Amino acid sequence: MKTAVIDAGGGMRGMYAAGVLDGALETGVHFNYAFGVSAGSANLISYIAGQEGRAYMFYREYSGRPEYMSPSNFVQTGSFINMDYIYSTLSNSDGEYPLDFEAADASDTELTVVATNAITGKPAYFSRRWMDQDSYDIFKASCSIPVVNKPYSIGGVPFFDGALSDPIPLEKALEKGADKVVIILTKPKDTIRKPTKDKVLASLMKHYPLAAEGLRTRADRYNETVARAKELEKEGRVLIIAPDDTCGVDTLNRSSDNLHKLYVKGLLDGLKIKDFLEAPIVSADKEQVEADESEHSAPADNTDNPEA
Repeated sequence: MKTAVIDAGGGMRGMYAAGVLDGALETGVHFNYAFGVSAGSANLISYIAGQEGRAYMFYREYSGRPEYMSPSNFVQTGSFINMDYIYSTLSNSDGEYPLDFEAADASDTELTVVATNAITGKPAYFSRRWMDQDSYDIFKASCSIPVVNKPYSIGGVPFFDGALSDPIPLEKALEKGADKVVIILTKPKDTIRKPTKDKVLASLMKHYPLAAEGLRTRADRYNETVARAKELEKEGRVLIIAPDDTCGVDTLNRSSDNLHKLYVKGLLDGLKIKDFLEAPIVSADKEQVEADESEHSAPADNTDNPEA
């Protein structure tokens, strides 16, 4: 049985997913594959390294610092969120809260970080071989929200947030051979994503028209993938974990109390994962056979059974 987890990100709402993954750590849950989009990629590397509570600190404590994100950052650099501060200054071996690179590197979980090529608008899937001790550019690229940030370059190629091209990489997880997939969303499960805000931001991306088109149509891909995931959920192949509400937290919202509430929601929901992974898969074919057999069998006589 091969298992995968997908963290779809969501800016500061990623605090919910941080809680979910800490809940998974507490119950000893292990995944064969992990797919991170935007902030989801940062959550997953802390999970893979076994650093429970690390992501929480970045969302609740460090995000309030002007070095992390602020208008002054934008004026000075063209990026509201300082990726180098987050994934180098704080995360390097001499940083305030270093990533345990040795533990992450020793893990047998296969990590894929999703970013979007700013020139072609197509998804880029970075494996862990693209990172090294104190070299975490793939996370900076995956988290670069267009307009809010300039694209982040790797090898001379500019990249934006992975959500523009593959917001929920469910098909990649299935292609890898995952039998069961846990999808962590940071909006309520039945949310139908609207393209209104995306279209406004896309209109400002004059230098990257193909990436802008990806942003313009992101909502459709997101909604289609959630619908597909719900079908697989009926077979026991997918578990969608999502908050019942976002506690007032949005992409760039930094309310400390609300972030904590969202984390607690995630932590409790993360405790459900182990039972899902241990439950049997119900194939669609088996369900159809049972339905057909029921349709052609004689009706049961339950007259004498008061519990029927």
